[in-house]
Amino acid sequence: MPAVKRIVTKAWDFDGQSDFSNPFHSFLYTLSLAYGGAVRLRNVLYDGGLLGVKRLPRPVVSVGNITAGGTGKTPMVIFLTKLLRERGYRPAVLSRGYRGKGEGRVNVVSDGDHVTASPAEAGDEPFLIASSTGAAVLTGADRFATGSHAVERLGADILVLDDAFQHRRLFRDVDILLLDADRPFGNRCLLPRGPLREPVNGLRRADMIVLTRSGEDSGESPVEEELQAKYPGIPVFRAVRQPKEIVPLSAGSFPPIQADPLESSPSSPQKREHDSPPESLQGRRVCAFAGIANPDSFRKTLASLGAETVAFLTFPDHHRYRVEDIEAVRKAAEKGKCEITLTTEKDGVKLRSFPTAGIHALRVEMSVTGGAGEFVEAVLEKLGR
Repeated sequence: MPAVKRIVTKAWDFDGQSDFSNPFHSFLYTLSLAYGGAVRLRNVLYDGGLLGVKRLPRPVVSVGNITAGGTGKTPMVIFLTKLLRERGYRPAVLSRGYRGKGEGRVNVVSDGDHVTASPAEAGDEPFLIASSTGAAVLTGADRFATGSHAVERLGADILVLDDAFQHRRLFRDVDILLLDADRPFGNRCLLPRGPLREPVNGLRRADMIVLTRSGEDSGESPVEEELQAKYPGIPVFRAVRQPKEIVPLSAGSFPPIQADPLESSPSSPQKREHDSPPESLQGRRVCAFAGIANPDSFRKTLASLGAETVAFLTFPDHHRYRVEDIEAVRKAAEKGKCEITLTTEKDGVKLRSFPTAGIHALRVEMSVTGGAGEFVEAVLEKLGR
């Protein structure tokens, strides 16, 4: 299955939805017509009120995207959740918990005081969010049920939906849509011919648009001009993911899992003396590996820090690492005479049970160019706060 996924995603690099000279692309395009018809019908039914929408008793903010793959949803959820906590709110994050083993209708990853589920139980992103924010995090397919639990049992006063732009069954007060500034709509084709989860005109449902990986340029980009021309009432922000620190995985980089909620332990990691700044990668020989949706973004980040990436191993998104995978990484590092072995924070959370001596994770954090204050004020204003 991973091989098929790689072949399909490679096809997304080729533009031209009606390029019938390639039989495989034509086949994918035919499938996308059926998929698009189903998505359009579903949206019409929701827009017309023919499909019911449930409303939670607290404000709901959704963070999502319109394409498959990585646009920075998890860093944005972490960024937003931290901002809300700094403003005195008690947010809870609701996630589907993709590939997590939690089978309950409501799975509590963190109660806001302790992380109580492993990455395997919670899923990669929910565990990382819980570890990074200190907020309550819950998973489950029924987000009305997880949201009700967060409000009634954990005292949440704002609910943040992770990856939920297409989850229209639950009413949200603010829809934040993320777009990759480099290629916001991919090849502008729907799944599986392209990465679009729904037609581009779905952007009209967004309350705010955030262009991720947008850089620091002050001038208006062609993407912003297109968005402002077609959707003039929707504010557009820019965001970048900035490397924060390099942490050794063998030094307790993530909080311990607390089976007993009475045990005291911080739910978010603390900075330690042996963490090092990203600038320390300058000129160093690096062996890197990643199992994320867009591994090339990790490679580019390392290059921007001046690292000499001698070996770069890629694994499928949400990959469950095995001993032989880590051995392959170690051999590549040894063969390349690398000075440091590095992975992403999302991958790092899954390596807790492995011998991780010599393996480090690069922590990154989202920041909104122009100031986080303006962004969070815009969110709170739409919430009526």
